[in-house]
Amino acid sequence: MEYPETPDGRYFVSRGRLWRKTDPRLDDTTRRAAIKRLMQARRDIGRIGDGDDPSEARARVDAAKRELGERGPVWWDDGAPDEGGRAPWNSSYAEWWHALPEAIKDAGTGGKTG
Repeated sequence: MEYPETPDGRYFVSRGRLWRKTDPRLDDTTRRAAIKRLMQARRDIGRIGDGDDPSEARARVDAAKRELGERGPVWWDDGAPDEGGRAPWNSSYAEWWHALPEAIKDAGTGGKTG
């Protein structure tokens, strides 16, 4: 599924929220290795049984997402704040969002637009 992507390439919209994209400056080897660690940590979380502590696997997810630039300090250098987690219609991207065709908005919200 293709999700709406902000004009500056910093975020995509899914489930009605802005999600930070991977730092495009990462070389392919670094990006692929971090994604591999991320996917392994997510699989490990899925295998955790009742009563087991998922904190170590969740920490590995967080570390991989930080390496990818999806969490932690922003990867852009123009001083713009991180708006990840916000609804696009309640962010600096509101004008862009409202100008999108409804079908594209639906792809990013599952049909629930603001």
